[in-house]
Amino acid sequence: MTIQKRIGLYPGTFDPITLGHLDIIKRCAGLVDHLIIGVSANPSKDPMFTLAERMDMICREMDLITDDKFTTIDVIPFETLLMHFAEKVGASMIFRGLRAASDFEFEFQMTAMNDQLNPDIETVFLMADPSLQAISSRLVKEIAIYDGEINKFVTGRTRNDVLEKLKKK
Repeated sequence: MTIQKRIGLYPGTFDPITLGHLDIIKRCAGLVDHLIIGVSANPSKDPMFTLAERMDMICREMDLITDDKFTTIDVIPFETLLMHFAEKVGASMIFRGLRAASDFEFEFQMTAMNDQLNPDIETVFLMADPSLQAISSRLVKEIAIYDGEINKFVTGRTRNDVLEKLKKK
């Protein structure tokens, strides 16, 4: 009897990766054998960081993810429909983090549409840790632009990346 690996996909723009994202990644890693962090090109969001920079930031933070189950984690870019990407990488589930009711409304609609595209891929919602619920990449960038302190929302490495990027603008 062959045991099928549980492959999960956690997609996002990660512009930049926050402590909230890292918390969800760590928790996802405990639920699957192989976790794929799908980094969306998503040019419509006008990202601060290039796709390559975002992937590099995520890869550097993976040392913070400890998993006793030895889950393998890959960071892979994508520029396609999420469900097409999920099918391509063999994911049986897509993870989404929820911070507030407004997140649920959006994710509920996306899940219903994704289910129409491929009902075999489950969407799994993980509630954000209460101490991290207010964090979003958009707010981190906005706080940094106006010289606010972002230490509570991102790692030191990511904070340095954000501040360095703002110096160049």
